[in-house]
Amino acid sequence: MLDSNKIYQKDCMKGLDQLDEKSVDVIVTSPPYNIGVDYNNYKDNKSKEEYLNWLYDVFEKCKNALTDKGSFFLNIGNKPSDQHKALNVAQKLSDLYELQNTMHWVKSIAIPEEDTGDYPNIKRDIAVGHYKPVNSQRFLTDCHEYIFHFTKDKNVKLDKLGVGVPYQDKSNIGRWKSADKDLRGRGNTWFIPYETIRNSEKERPHPSTFPVKLPEMCIKLHGVKDTDLVLDPFMGIGTTAVACKELEVNYIGFEIDGDYIDVAEERLKHRQPELVDF
Repeated sequence: MLDSNKIYQKDCMKGLDQLDEKSVDVIVTSPPYNIGVDYNNYKDNKSKEEYLNWLYDVFEKCKNALTDKGSFFLNIGNKPSDQHKALNVAQKLSDLYELQNTMHWVKSIAIPEEDTGDYPNIKRDIAVGHYKPVNSQRFLTDCHEYIFHFTKDKNVKLDKLGVGVPYQDKSNIGRWKSADKDLRGRGNTWFIPYETIRNSEKERPHPSTFPVKLPEMCIKLHGVKDTDLVLDPFMGIGTTAVACKELEVNYIGFEIDGDYIDVAEERLKHRQPELVDF
């Protein structure tokens, strides 16, 4: 067994072979999307079949490391011109896992005031979050990505209030037994904006990251008290590790790029916001 709270510079296929069977409680990861992203040491342009088979092999090894009541949260998005990409991955993994939940990570949303309902604190149209616009007259900008929640048997109990939100209508509190406090389940639509936007390419060491809040919410949903070890086989610049550090749970990860690991280690020493460019 490898030591925890460390990011190992090695191909995840080799690293996963060194993990003990059923030693990981939660997996949170976002693999390359195979859309031609310019990574330092990875070519993001496999054929569709090669890409799906590669992910299958990686996540088959992940399954061996996952406990029987563990949760595997897979963040993946589409290319505007290929709206089946994420669904193809989920379908490919259906031979390995049960798809227990599907969450939608909403990165940007616009809500007209007339559609918000009778909420006194909302007094104007709302537009929050950031996205990279698509220069196309045919395709819409993707303002969301998927978070697929896979388990081994679709029977993993979750801490839904761990990612709960206060009731807008406080009269719901006490109306039924489950509403005994000002907190309700969030559901499967998660609005998670990036923390900070920076324009300098020098300050953007990784071309594709998710916010720290995303893995935080995944771990909280599974249940922090039920989480001893979190795995990210595609650790990148350490976002999952930062989330684990803030939640005080153990992590382990793999990354082939030493420069990304250096950034991750600095982030773990000095908590840094996301480095995004829109």
